[in-house]
Amino acid sequence: MPKISSDTLWELAAAEVRNRESGGGEEDGGETVTERSVFLMGSKSGGKTSILLRCLDRDEPSKPTLALEYTFGRRARGHSTPKDIAHLWELGGGTSLSDLVQIPITPASFRSLSVILILDLSKPNALWGTMEKLLQAAQAHLEKVSSKAQQTSVHMAACVLPKDYPDRELISPFPVPLLIIGSKYDIFQEFDSDKKKVVSKTLRFVAHYYAASLIFTSIKSESLMSKTKSFFSHLAFGLDRGKTVSCDSSKPLIIPAGCDSFSQIGSPPATDVDITSLHAKNPKDLWKKVYERVFPQESISEQRELKDPAKDPQYSEPPIDAMRAQKDQVTHLYRSHACPSWTSIGWCV
Repeated sequence: MPKISSDTLWELAAAEVRNRESGGGEEDGGETVTERSVFLMGSKSGGKTSILLRCLDRDEPSKPTLALEYTFGRRARGHSTPKDIAHLWELGGGTSLSDLVQIPITPASFRSLSVILILDLSKPNALWGTMEKLLQAAQAHLEKVSSKAQQTSVHMAACVLPKDYPDRELISPFPVPLLIIGSKYDIFQEFDSDKKKVVSKTLRFVAHYYAASLIFTSIKSESLMSKTKSFFSHLAFGLDRGKTVSCDSSKPLIIPAGCDSFSQIGSPPATDVDITSLHAKNPKDLWKKVYERVFPQESISEQRELKDPAKDPQYSEPPIDAMRAQKDQVTHLYRSHACPSWTSIGWCV
């Protein structure tokens, strides 16, 4: 066997690194296997798992997501070809576990990462708060990862828009491809038409502002789920997302990134208030203030209290919870007797 010099090994390693940095994948029988990552987050009990299972064609019951869960999907590009891989992360708990965004968002995943934000349309009074907190958490960590990479001379490909992208100079693109899904449209469609218009126009503004795609869906509609799957497969496997566009607020919105504009969206639907009296800092803040006039946002204090998943009722397991309560009681009694002098001043609780 001919001896391979160390120089050759280093050259091969360097070539492999360059290939991966340029978006390439592993070789399988002469074909390149592409790997992408998709991070799903959104409203608590908003249907994230159900939508993901349908997009993966998995016929299994959905279960509450425990903190952060991982799965993967594979798809062949043709007959007898290697399957591309999608690494799929799903964040549970709504906004309460937003700190966990740092796990799926890493320097290794940045170049091939997409984010899907799923918002429960049936709960408009929690929609803006959920959207704002999760997008801020994800964006902050994406920018942190990108900044650290630049300091170590590693180039991170930013989201670059075409020169003819609508309102290119006015928007603030999300660092990675973003898809916003409005779930439970079957409930939302029964809302008052004026309220539906406020939600629809607001989400159109937010999606366009971040250069994101937007689609309303329901797991009870095969047609809407088929279109949702196309958007998902575009991010997960690079497939065509379809050409359907629907901007009518009386119908499910289907708006691929780049197919909307501020002129088409129009001004915030504030018929009962003088917009100038809201003293907004910027256009996004104006839309927020108008939206919250119509849908006052619920307090997230309850979510802060449920920071500990063990206290979250959606993860309830009676036998284990009963044992845990008994152990807590024993511990409390032990501590009370172990330090009686501290108990009186509340230091041993």
